[in-house]
Amino acid sequence: MQATAQRPLCLRMDARRSRAIPGKVEALQMGIHPGVPYVTVKVMRLAVPAIAVAFLALLANGAMADPARWKSEGWKTDFSRMSVEHEEIRSGGPPRDGIPSIDNPRFSPASSLTDLADREPVIQLVINDTARAYPLRVLTWHEIVNDEIEGRPVAVTYCPLCNASIVFDRRLEGRVLEFGTTGKLRNSDLVMYDRETESWWQQFTGTAIAGELEGQKLSLIPSRIVSFAAFRQAHPDGAVLVPGDPAFRDYGRNPYRGYDSSAAPFLYSGEMPENIPAMARVVVIRTPENPVIVSLERVRRNGFSQDGYSIVYIEGVASALDTGDIAQGREVGTVRVTHDGRDVAHDITFAFVAHAFHPDVPIID
Repeated sequence: MQATAQRPLCLRMDARRSRAIPGKVEALQMGIHPGVPYVTVKVMRLAVPAIAVAFLALLANGAMADPARWKSEGWKTDFSRMSVEHEEIRSGGPPRDGIPSIDNPRFSPASSLTDLADREPVIQLVINDTARAYPLRVLTWHEIVNDEIEGRPVAVTYCPLCNASIVFDRRLEGRVLEFGTTGKLRNSDLVMYDRETESWWQQFTGTAIAGELEGQKLSLIPSRIVSFAAFRQAHPDGAVLVPGDPAFRDYGRNPYRGYDSSAAPFLYSGEMPENIPAMARVVVIRTPENPVIVSLERVRRNGFSQDGYSIVYIEGVASALDTGDIAQGREVGTVRVTHDGRDVAHDITFAFVAHAFHPDVPIID
C-alpha cells in the first residue's frame, strides 16, 4: 500500500538529477519562498535579487493569514471558533496536504533493511509488545503518519522546523480522527487538521486551535528518538516504516540543510528565550501540570532528575537537520525520559519553540 497523495509542485522530484527541488530552508537561502512552484523558482534564480526578496516578502506577509483568505482556499473550518489570534498563523509555503501525510503505512522488519545508517534517527513507538520505528528520513517529507498499532489509532508526527516528534492517540470522544497538513505554521510549528471536521490542530501541544473541535486536546503517547542501530538491536523483528514509493521523494536527503546550526528559526517572529541560543536543543517533559524544560547540553553534562523524573543522555544519534545526507549528520544524541522508572511523553525541540509555547516556564540550563 502507498501513501495516498499527489506530488505538490513545490516539492516534486527532478528525476533527471535524482534530487528533490529546494525545500523551505534551501529556498530561503536562495531568497525564494519555498511555496513557489518549481518553474517559478527556476525563473527567479535568474532574476534580479531585489525582485526575489520583494516577492518573498509579499508571500510571507502576515496580512495573507486571515479567515476570509483561508475560506477562499476551500476550507470548511468554522473559523468563528479560534483560540489563537489569526495573525499568528502564516503560510509555510505548500498548500493543504502539499506535504502529504502517510495514511496507509508500509513496514519492513528492522533486520531486513540495509538503506538506513546505524546513526539515523527514528521515532520509536512501543505499545504492549509491539515495537515500530518511523525514520525521520521519511517523516521529514510527510510529517504525519496515520497508523494503528495494537488496535490503537495513532498519529506519529514530526515538525522539522521545530524538530518536534510527538505521537498522539487519534481517538476523541468516540470517533477516530485522521490528520493531514494544512500548509500553515504557528510559531514555526506544524498546524495539522483532521479530515472529519477540518478543525486545525497545533502539533506541539496537540490542541485544536480552530474549528468545531476548538479547545479539545489529543492524548499523548510516550515515544522517543533512538538510532536505527539501537532500535534494530532491541527489536530485530520490529516494524520499520518504509516509503510506499521510494521514488516519491529523495528519502535520506535533508531538505533543511544546516537549519539546526542557523542563528535564528525560519518563519518565526516571536520572542526569543533568554540566556540560551534560540536553536539550542531542549528536552520538554510533558507532565500533568506545567512541562519541565531542560537543555540537552545540561543533560549531556550532568543528567537530570527532579520530582521522580529522570533524563538520561544517550550517544550515537545523528541530526536530521544538519548535512544534506541525514546519515552524515553531526552527533546530537538523544535521551530517555522516565518517571519512577516508566517512560513518559517528551520531545527534543528547539529552545525558541519551548519558549514560544511555554513563555512562563524557565529553561533549566
